[in-house]
This record gives sequence, C-alpha cells and structure tokens, in this order.
Amino acid sequence: MALPGVYQPQADTLLLAQALAQEELGPRTDALEIGTGTGALALHAAGRGARVTAVDVSWPAVVTARLNSLRRRLPLRVLHGDFAARTAGCRFDLVVTNPPYVPAPGVRLPSRGPERAWDAGPDGRGVIDRICAGAPTLLRPGGVLLMVHSAMCGAEESLDRLTGAGLAAEVTASASVPWGPVLRSRRAWLERRGLAAATDEWEELVIIRAQSL
Repeated sequence: MALPGVYQPQADTLLLAQALAQEELGPRTDALEIGTGTGALALHAAGRGARVTAVDVSWPAVVTARLNSLRRRLPLRVLHGDFAARTAGCRFDLVVTNPPYVPAPGVRLPSRGPERAWDAGPDGRGVIDRICAGAPTLLRPGGVLLMVHSAMCGAEESLDRLTGAGLAAEVTASASVPWGPVLRSRRAWLERRGLAAATDEWEELVIIRAQSL
C-alpha cells in the first residue's frame, strides 16, 4: 500500500530488487535504505533476516513504510529526515538506495510534494552526489552500496566519485524502460540541455555496486 503522494515501486525498484537478491543477507547484516518510499526494498531485506533502518524525507512515505512493516509483520526501523543527519555515526553492511535522479529545471530541489521522489536538479545529481560522498562513512569494511539511477545523469560520474572516495565501484546491471510522463513533459528542456535527443523514447537505468575496501 502507499499513501497519496508516495512513490510506488516501478521499473527502477524492480531492477534494484533484483540486484539486492544477489547479495548475502542474514541476521548479522545491518542494512540501510535511503529514500524508502513504500518500504518495499527495506522489507525485502528484512524478510531475508537483515536488521534494517529506512530513512525518508517524506512523512507520508515514513507512515506508509511503517504500515507496510506492520502488515507484513517484519521488523523495520523507519526514520524521518535527511539520511546524513539521521545516520550520523552509524555504519552498515549494506546501503540500498533509489534516489531522485530525474533532471529538472531549477537550482533547488523540491521541498514538498511527490516530485521530491524524482526531481534532482538540472543535472539529476542533487542527491546522488551526496550519497557518493557519504558512502565511505556509511559503509563498514567490506560493506556494499547498491544504487539505481538513470544513465541520463551520468553513471560514469558516479563511478568516478565512488572510486575516488576509495570504493570499488562498477555497473552491474541495466535496463531500458519507456519514457514516463515526467520525462515526456520536459522533453524540450532536456533537448536544450543536451540530455536527450528528439528521437529518444527509452531511458536506460543502471545499478551501481560499490564496495568498501
């Protein structure tokens, strides 16, 4: 279930769930999901025995994840707020995130509304860059970050940032999905920015896996 305005699982969620299924999880695994939405991925990890903390800036998302945790009878610690502030001093074996990654006009990230789940500034990296910078302090030695985002906002840049921060990073999966209404609504702007061509109808999603050494 999802309360109004909460991002519901879509193709990017499925791609990330498939990547998550390849990781070893158990009762000794401390996992974090950044931007949990409905809690689908966090609950997937909890269902495999991990101790999971989920964070979201949206109160409706926090309430939704908590309700879904109760419905599925799975333990889930759900926190409201910015991930960096809510996890200060904590380290995890696994960090999973489906952050906002859609390029959007305007310098500031949206502070309210459902678009917070996808709008990520003019280059689509408003949240991704913060996650890349924070990953080394979030992960225990040997810990893994799984992040999904669009190739439109620069998979190579994410790899470079993570590698530069001392992690071993690679693209482990990708999928092409048809453009949704958000991308279609800003086609002219994306073309002017050089982020899309007039003939583009498909978006490439990628999974980046980065491991702390």
